[in-house]
Amino acid sequence: MKKTALISLGSLMLCGLILSGCSKKAADAKIPVTFAGTEAATTGQSRMMQSVADKLNETGRFNAVVQVAGALSGDTDALVTQAKLGISLVVPSDPGRLASQFNIPDMNILMAPYILTDPAALKKLPDTKLFKEWQAELEKQGIVYITNMYNGFRCFYTTTPVEHVSDLSGLRIRGFGNTIGNSLAKYLGFANIGIAWGEGFPGIQSKTLDGCEVQVATADGSRIYEVVKNLAMTKHYMLQSAFVCSSTFYNSMSPDDRALFTKIMRDAAAEYGTIIQNEEAGYYENMKKNGVNIVNVDINEFKKAIDPLYVNNDLGFSAGLKDRLFKELSE
Repeated sequence: MKKTALISLGSLMLCGLILSGCSKKAADAKIPVTFAGTEAATTGQSRMMQSVADKLNETGRFNAVVQVAGALSGDTDALVTQAKLGISLVVPSDPGRLASQFNIPDMNILMAPYILTDPAALKKLPDTKLFKEWQAELEKQGIVYITNMYNGFRCFYTTTPVEHVSDLSGLRIRGFGNTIGNSLAKYLGFANIGIAWGEGFPGIQSKTLDGCEVQVATADGSRIYEVVKNLAMTKHYMLQSAFVCSSTFYNSMSPDDRALFTKIMRDAAAEYGTIIQNEEAGYYENMKKNGVNIVNVDINEFKKAIDPLYVNNDLGFSAGLKDRLFKELSE
């Protein structure tokens, strides 16, 4: 079923892009591109993509459109697969998803629990040798890694209170369906349910889920406060939107257009990463107004529970990877 859906989505989009391209080629030769995401239109990630599309269109070189809130698909991996197949999509995934989807374990370090904790580090990331190496590995598989953007710290939103690690034991939590998500669940003791984000709210509402782990902007945009009344401020992931596109699409542009496209994307990522940081306090206040009890947990307790993940190297990091990352970020 999923494969059929992917083929159908790709076929429809491809037909649309071909027809659009044929009708406009002679007229203005603009470059068609679609920004596609799963978050609500109100989140910083979605607004960032709209800002980029507007700036690209203002140049007169692009015909950029934005489709968010799962309009094309509620499955991020499916959207990335379409980009890999050559569709002119820009998709916000995240480093952990990309690490699993394209078998590049070292990329997991960007989203690993309690490793990166300062959003400012992301401004330097595209200039590191590590980032360029990951770019090269992804491009071999049909994907161009453009930039990363801070998208909020992820915490637990649950139907029962969570104050300690033991409180998560046995809970069914919607989380990342990848190596990072499964490793977090393994050491914190909950059952990780890796379903599409759009299935989380009805899952909690029907009591087949006990909660989710997510960033506050998305929780607010999806009105999670209607089905959960407990928020544990674990801040276990510093979520990043890892923007990728088709290498076929990217390399079809002239060098000048590629440089313009990349600059606009990276400038907007830096701008909206700061915007998202500044908006988080308001989202947390809205959670309180809607009856959510926010607990400031002892983060050191959660960090300690995660320690075996790194001792056992569950994420498959290369030797010395963490030291190398922080060294390159400081240069």
